[in-house]
Amino acid sequence: MQELIEKLKAEAGVTDEQAKKAIETIKNYVVEKFPMLEGAVGNLFGS
Repeated sequence: MQELIEKLKAEAGVTDEQAKKAIETIKNYVVEKFPMLEGAVGNLFGS
């Protein structure tokens, strides 16, 4: 997940904290909309 944080920081110009919050928000959204993917999302982004 650190690689994704670094990519967000470089390409979107956000801080470390903002990148982490964005990833957490996306993760929660996907799990909320597609609960059957919770295991896969947890594996991808870390539980």
